[in-house]
Amino acid sequence: MRRTPVYIICSPRPIVGKTLLARLLSEFLLLQRGGVTAFDINLKEPSLLDYLPKLTETAEIDDTFGKMALMDRLIVNDDIAKVIDLGYHAFDEFFRMTAEIGFMKEAARRGISPIILFIADTDRTSARAYAMLQEQIPPAALITIDNEHVLRGELPAAYARGRVLRIAALPVFLKTYIDRLTFSFTGYLRSEQDSSTELHQWIRANYFSFREIELRLLLQSS
Repeated sequence: MRRTPVYIICSPRPIVGKTLLARLLSEFLLLQRGGVTAFDINLKEPSLLDYLPKLTETAEIDDTFGKMALMDRLIVNDDIAKVIDLGYHAFDEFFRMTAEIGFMKEAARRGISPIILFIADTDRTSARAYAMLQEQIPPAALITIDNEHVLRGELPAAYARGRVLRIAALPVFLKTYIDRLTFSFTGYLRSEQDSSTELHQWIRANYFSFREIELRLLLQSS
Protein backbone atom coordinates (compact mmCIF):
# COMPACT_ATOMS: atom_id res chain seq x y z
CA MET A 1 0.00 0.00 0.00
CA ARG A 2 1.33 3.46 -0.89
CA ARG A 3 1.85 6.03 1.82
CA THR A 4 -1.18 8.08 2.87
CA PRO A 5 -0.67 11.85 2.65
CA VAL A 6 -1.90 14.23 5.33
CA TYR A 7 -1.82 17.81 4.06
CA ILE A 8 -1.83 20.46 6.80
CA ILE A 9 -2.55 23.96 5.45
CA CYS A 10 -1.56 26.57 7.97
CA SER A 11 -0.48 30.07 8.93
CA PRO A 12 -0.54 32.00 12.22
CA ARG A 13 -2.19 34.85 10.30
CA PRO A 14 -5.84 35.29 9.24
CA ILE A 15 -7.04 36.03 5.70
CA VAL A 16 -4.05 34.61 3.81
CA GLY A 17 -5.91 32.11 1.63
CA LYS A 18 -5.81 28.93 3.75
CA THR A 19 -9.39 27.88 2.99
CA LEU A 20 -9.03 28.67 -0.71
CA LEU A 21 -5.94 26.44 -0.86
CA ALA A 22 -7.75 23.72 1.10
CA ARG A 23 -10.63 23.85 -1.37
CA LEU A 24 -8.32 23.63 -4.38
CA LEU A 25 -6.30 20.77 -2.92
CA SER A 26 -9.36 18.81 -1.74
CA GLU A 27 -11.00 19.02 -5.16
CA PHE A 28 -7.75 17.97 -6.85
CA LEU A 29 -7.31 14.97 -4.55
CA LEU A 30 -10.92 13.93 -5.11
CA LEU A 31 -10.29 14.06 -8.85
CA GLN A 32 -6.88 12.40 -8.69
CA ARG A 33 -7.51 9.72 -6.07
CA GLY A 34 -11.27 9.30 -6.14
CA GLY A 35 -11.59 10.21 -2.47
CA VAL A 36 -10.40 12.63 0.20
CA THR A 37 -11.33 13.51 3.79
CA ALA A 38 -10.99 17.14 4.85
CA PHE A 39 -10.97 18.49 8.40
CA ASP A 40 -12.05 22.01 9.24
CA ILE A 41 -10.36 23.58 12.28
CA ASN A 42 -11.46 27.10 11.52
CA LEU A 43 -13.58 29.66 13.36
CA LYS A 44 -13.92 32.03 10.43
CA GLU A 45 -16.97 31.99 8.16
CA PRO A 46 -17.34 30.87 5.47
CA SER A 47 -15.22 27.82 6.22
CA LEU A 48 -14.18 24.72 4.31
CA LEU A 49 -17.26 22.95 5.64
CA ASP A 50 -19.45 25.52 3.89
CA TYR A 51 -17.73 24.96 0.54
CA LEU A 52 -17.27 21.17 0.61
CA PRO A 53 -19.80 19.78 3.08
CA LYS A 54 -19.73 16.27 1.57
CA LEU A 55 -15.97 15.96 2.01
CA THR A 56 -15.40 17.90 5.23
CA GLU A 57 -15.69 17.18 8.94
CA THR A 58 -15.22 19.64 11.77
CA ALA A 59 -12.45 18.98 14.28
CA GLU A 60 -11.65 20.49 17.65
CA ILE A 61 -8.34 20.59 19.48
CA ASP A 62 -9.48 22.56 22.51
CA ASP A 63 -9.36 19.51 24.79
CA THR A 64 -7.62 16.15 25.03
CA PHE A 65 -10.60 14.22 23.67
CA GLY A 66 -10.80 16.38 20.55
CA LYS A 67 -7.04 16.15 19.97
CA MET A 68 -6.97 12.37 20.26
CA ALA A 69 -10.07 11.98 18.08
CA LEU A 70 -8.37 13.95 15.32
CA MET A 71 -5.01 12.18 15.66
CA ASP A 72 -6.71 8.79 15.52
CA ARG A 73 -8.10 9.74 12.10
CA LEU A 74 -4.81 11.10 10.79
CA ILE A 75 -2.60 8.20 11.79
CA VAL A 76 -4.42 5.54 9.74
CA ASN A 77 -2.72 4.35 6.55
CA ASP A 78 -5.95 3.81 4.59
CA ASP A 79 -4.78 5.40 1.30
CA ILE A 80 -7.40 8.15 1.70
CA ALA A 81 -5.71 11.54 1.51
CA LYS A 82 -6.45 13.95 4.36
CA VAL A 83 -6.56 17.76 4.19
CA ILE A 84 -6.58 19.96 7.30
CA ASP A 85 -7.69 23.58 7.06
CA LEU A 86 -5.96 24.77 10.24
CA GLY A 87 -7.35 28.08 11.44
CA TYR A 88 -4.79 30.65 12.59
CA HIS A 89 -6.23 30.58 16.12
CA ALA A 90 -5.30 26.88 16.43
CA PHE A 91 -1.81 27.09 14.90
CA ASP A 92 0.26 27.13 18.11
CA GLU A 93 -1.81 24.52 19.93
CA PHE A 94 -1.84 22.13 16.97
CA PHE A 95 1.92 22.09 16.48
CA ARG A 96 2.53 22.02 20.23
CA MET A 97 0.40 18.88 20.28
CA THR A 98 2.17 17.25 17.32
CA ALA A 99 5.56 17.90 18.94
CA GLU A 100 4.46 16.47 22.30
CA ILE A 101 3.12 13.21 20.84
CA GLY A 102 5.90 12.78 18.28
CA PHE A 103 3.44 12.88 15.40
CA MET A 104 6.02 13.04 12.62
CA LYS A 105 7.91 9.94 13.79
CA GLU A 106 4.75 7.98 14.49
CA ALA A 107 3.34 8.95 11.11
CA ALA A 108 6.47 7.72 9.35
CA ARG A 109 6.32 4.43 11.26
CA ARG A 110 2.73 3.87 10.16
CA GLY A 111 3.19 4.77 6.50
CA ILE A 112 1.73 8.28 6.74
CA SER A 113 3.30 11.24 4.93
CA PRO A 114 2.46 14.57 6.62
CA ILE A 115 2.95 17.56 4.32
CA ILE A 116 2.89 21.01 5.86
CA LEU A 117 1.77 23.78 3.49
CA PHE A 118 2.76 27.01 5.24
CA ILE A 119 1.45 30.24 3.74
CA ALA A 120 4.22 32.81 3.95
CA ASP A 121 3.79 36.44 4.97
CA THR A 122 6.19 39.30 5.75
CA ASP A 123 5.25 39.82 9.42
CA ARG A 124 7.30 38.71 12.44
CA THR A 125 4.64 36.28 13.63
CA SER A 126 4.86 34.32 10.39
CA ALA A 127 8.67 34.36 10.46
CA ARG A 128 8.75 32.99 14.02
CA ALA A 129 6.14 30.36 13.19
CA TYR A 130 8.12 29.21 10.15
CA ALA A 131 11.32 28.94 12.19
CA MET A 132 9.45 26.80 14.73
CA LEU A 133 8.19 24.50 11.97
CA GLN A 134 11.72 24.13 10.59
CA GLU A 135 12.79 22.71 13.96
CA GLN A 136 9.92 20.21 14.05
CA ILE A 137 9.27 19.30 10.39
CA PRO A 138 11.75 17.57 8.03
CA PRO A 139 12.64 19.85 5.07
CA ALA A 140 11.08 17.47 2.55
CA ALA A 141 7.73 17.69 4.37
CA LEU A 142 7.60 21.51 4.69
CA ILE A 143 6.40 23.48 1.67
CA THR A 144 6.17 27.26 1.64
CA ILE A 145 3.16 28.68 -0.18
CA ASP A 146 4.00 31.87 -2.02
CA ASN A 147 0.52 33.31 -2.43
CA GLU A 148 0.94 36.37 -4.66
CA HIS A 149 -2.34 37.77 -3.37
CA VAL A 150 -0.73 37.94 0.10
CA LEU A 151 2.92 38.82 -0.53
CA ARG A 152 2.58 41.08 -3.60
CA GLY A 153 6.34 40.97 -4.11
CA GLU A 154 9.35 38.72 -3.78
CA LEU A 155 9.29 35.84 -1.33
CA PRO A 156 11.45 36.73 1.72
CA ALA A 157 14.80 34.94 1.64
CA ALA A 158 14.09 32.98 4.84
CA TYR A 159 11.31 31.10 3.06
CA ALA A 160 12.95 30.73 -0.34
CA ARG A 161 15.61 28.25 0.79
CA GLY A 162 13.13 25.39 1.14
CA ARG A 163 10.45 23.87 -1.09
CA VAL A 164 8.15 26.54 -2.55
CA LEU A 165 4.78 26.34 -4.28
CA ARG A 166 3.63 29.56 -5.94
CA ILE A 167 -0.01 30.53 -6.38
CA ALA A 168 -0.64 33.39 -8.80
CA ALA A 169 -2.98 36.19 -7.84
CA LEU A 170 -6.31 36.40 -9.63
CA PRO A 171 -8.10 39.59 -10.68
CA VAL A 172 -10.68 40.77 -8.15
CA PHE A 173 -13.65 39.85 -10.35
CA LEU A 174 -12.41 36.25 -10.68
CA LYS A 175 -11.67 36.05 -6.95
CA THR A 176 -15.25 37.09 -6.26
CA TYR A 177 -16.46 34.46 -8.74
CA ILE A 178 -14.60 31.54 -7.12
CA ASP A 179 -15.58 32.68 -3.62
CA ARG A 180 -19.19 31.63 -4.26
CA LEU A 181 -20.16 28.67 -2.06
CA THR A 182 -21.48 26.79 -5.10
CA PHE A 183 -18.31 27.15 -7.18
CA SER A 184 -16.32 24.01 -8.05
CA PHE A 185 -12.81 24.17 -9.54
CA THR A 186 -13.07 20.73 -11.14
CA GLY A 187 -16.59 21.50 -12.29
CA TYR A 188 -15.31 24.63 -14.02
CA LEU A 189 -12.57 22.70 -15.83
CA ARG A 190 -15.14 20.22 -17.08
CA SER A 191 -17.76 22.75 -18.15
CA GLU A 192 -15.63 25.55 -19.61
CA GLN A 193 -14.80 24.70 -23.21
CA ASP A 194 -12.29 27.53 -23.65
CA SER A 195 -9.08 26.30 -22.02
CA SER A 196 -7.36 29.64 -22.72
CA THR A 197 -9.34 31.56 -20.08
CA GLU A 198 -7.31 32.96 -17.19
CA LEU A 199 -9.27 30.99 -14.59
CA HIS A 200 -8.97 27.72 -16.52
CA GLN A 201 -5.21 28.13 -16.76
CA TRP A 202 -4.94 29.17 -13.10
CA ILE A 203 -6.76 26.06 -11.89
CA ARG A 204 -4.77 23.78 -14.18
CA ALA A 205 -1.47 25.32 -13.02
CA ASN A 206 -2.35 24.70 -9.38
CA TYR A 207 -3.56 21.18 -10.07
CA PHE A 208 -0.27 20.51 -11.87
CA SER A 209 1.66 21.71 -8.79
CA PHE A 210 -0.37 19.37 -6.57
CA ARG A 211 0.26 16.53 -9.00
CA GLU A 212 4.00 17.10 -8.68
CA ILE A 213 3.72 16.74 -4.90
CA GLU A 214 1.72 13.53 -5.29
CA LEU A 215 4.24 12.10 -7.78
CA ARG A 216 7.05 12.84 -5.34
CA LEU A 217 5.18 10.95 -2.62
CA LEU A 218 4.71 8.03 -4.98
CA LEU A 219 8.44 7.90 -5.66
CA GLN A 220 9.14 7.94 -1.91
CA SER A 221 6.79 4.98 -1.46
CA SER A 222 8.45 2.85 -4.13
